[in-house]
Amino acid sequence: MISIFSLTDQGKLLGQRLVSELAAEHLHKPENFAATVQQKLAAGHRLILICATGIAVRSIAPALKDKHRDPAVLVMDEKGRFVIPLISGHEGGANDFAHRVAKLTDGQCIITGPTLFTQPLYVAGIGCEKNCPLDYIQSLMQGTLRSLNLHHVPIAAISSIDLKQHEPAIVALAEQLNIPFVTYGATDLQQMDDKLSTKSDVVFREVGVYGVAEAAALFHAQTLTGNDAELIIPKHKNTKATFALARAYLNQQ
Repeated sequence: MISIFSLTDQGKLLGQRLVSELAAEHLHKPENFAATVQQKLAAGHRLILICATGIAVRSIAPALKDKHRDPAVLVMDEKGRFVIPLISGHEGGANDFAHRVAKLTDGQCIITGPTLFTQPLYVAGIGCEKNCPLDYIQSLMQGTLRSLNLHHVPIAAISSIDLKQHEPAIVALAEQLNIPFVTYGATDLQQMDDKLSTKSDVVFREVGVYGVAEAAALFHAQTLTGNDAELIIPKHKNTKATFALARAYLNQQ
């Protein structure tokens, strides 16, 4: 959920314009601004605060936990000229979110961290039983992303082991999301062994790698960027499928 806050008449107009574009809620001059902001932050809402940066900082400070749990918070001027990701630039996706909002307002995204020169790229890794129903993969992936407040992350591709290159459900999901589905052989995926969060001897005996979802996500993210990849979401699973999310950075300099 996205919550937009505004304090001025001009800010109110901007907030109203963004509501439909972002499927957000808009709160204009709530009775207790800081307390309401903190309530929405604690509930995991991504925030757009159309106000002075100082007001924004003082309002969110008491509710902050850490960069792995805090949702994205953006600050904007009332004319939408500047969009600043205030917290959770990487882990919470605030930098990507800020770019998206800036496009809507024809504004400028102001990033003060290292992503000024780099762009994150996210790859989903999926493993599953043969002829796994699509809803098992869909619900696992979407539910995991939403539970970790990462449902807004732009996924560039889906990856798996080559044994799954024609798996109907994974092919269908990639088509549904309009992103590539890429597979690799066990020899390639074994290069990611040291980065896996867990290793399964059962999976190794079956397909030749210790973990399909994590290894595939990591290897493809690394292949696309030419840079080291990291696990953002380690393997999550249900009775028929596994899902993991990896990230690597594209150099923009």
